[in-house]
Amino acid sequence: MLSNNSKHISIMSNGTNIDVAGAINTLTETFGKLFQMQLDVANTALKALADVAEPLGKTATDLVGNFAGAATQILQSVSAAIAPKK
Repeated sequence: MLSNNSKHISIMSNGTNIDVAGAINTLTETFGKLFQMQLDVANTALKALADVAEPLGKTATDLVGNFAGAATQILQSVSAAIAPKK
């Protein structure tokens, strides 16, 4: 005989009692924990990326500045070599 109510399903043939509400609560809790773990992993990855990007961006900016300074010095040297001497 199969008895069905909102919380339990009783199967009389082998005496098994299935707690449907408990199973649903456990699944919901498990999915909630998995979702929270995914958010935590994404948050950690974004923080790590930001921690790497900040010094990398500063280094790139410094490199561009140094390159511009070197290019300016080269142009000044070439201009001084080409300019007629008085």
